[in-house]
Amino acid sequence: MTRRPRGLLLCGLLLLAPGCGLSSGSPMADDVQPGTIGRGEPLKGAHLTVTSKEFSEQLVLGAIMGIAFQAAGADVLDRTGIQGSIGSREAVRQGSADADYEYTGTGWINYLGNTQPIPDPYEQWKAVRDADRKNGVTWLDPAPLNNTYALATNRANFEKYGTKTLSDVAALAKKDPGAVTLCVESQFANRADGLPGMQKKYGMSLPARNITQMDTGIIYTQVAKGACTFGEVFTTDGRIKAMHLVVMADDKKFFPNYNAAPMIHTRTLEKYPEIADILAPVTRRLTNTVAQELNAKVDVEGQDPHLVALEWMTQQGFVKQG
Repeated sequence: MTRRPRGLLLCGLLLLAPGCGLSSGSPMADDVQPGTIGRGEPLKGAHLTVTSKEFSEQLVLGAIMGIAFQAAGADVLDRTGIQGSIGSREAVRQGSADADYEYTGTGWINYLGNTQPIPDPYEQWKAVRDADRKNGVTWLDPAPLNNTYALATNRANFEKYGTKTLSDVAALAKKDPGAVTLCVESQFANRADGLPGMQKKYGMSLPARNITQMDTGIIYTQVAKGACTFGEVFTTDGRIKAMHLVVMADDKKFFPNYNAAPMIHTRTLEKYPEIADILAPVTRRLTNTVAQELNAKVDVEGQDPHLVALEWMTQQGFVKQG
């Protein structure tokens, strides 16, 4: 399963086509009441549709948003799990869905057509928010959650080589070229914001024989057992914690910021401005650590994403179950 939400698939251009996911949906029917959010049920009488992409983190985030809206009194239609990026994006932009959690880097690079990311995460969000206003969507304040690329190693190799940053990895590659072997996706191996750009930024020059391309899920297991010293990972993936991997810090801030933020159809937000206050405390609580824990429950333990979201919302006190 590819976690990076960047593929602009044809399905996204055919929002109402069979199989594209937006021609149907099911009501969310969680028996929830206001906790620390939704008091007074300010969305009473509202009919809102939430959407998301199809990978685990997005399914959890979509459910979190829908549960928050329900606690505030809204009737919510669940259209989460749309394949690719552009389908859920276009649904919100066109108004066939009202809201989702989107990533700032995806907005800046994929939707708005920029090639250079902005290193500061808040400035990146502001740039996306300001540029996307003309498209009929409003980006609310971002979460600390940053689902971006990273390199990780297992605990044994971390203790053996002592690398903590990508600069350390580059130094190790120069000192001991055979020590740095990489497992990466084919997309990452060829993207300017992936391996080629990373090597250029950090002054690496790894021989082709040290780089193995494979599917995302296999990378984690191969790194965990030491088949490759370092592997491409996503920073919020639950398998990082479950497999005891150590993430290298991007000390030169090469990789784009992919902070999750609510992306709302502007007319919906104008009609229900309370949405901003309802989602703000929830969004602030979404960190990489929280995301890793929630994602692990889905990807490692096999739990249902919606139930994972409901449990977290309840545990945090945001909602109460009736």
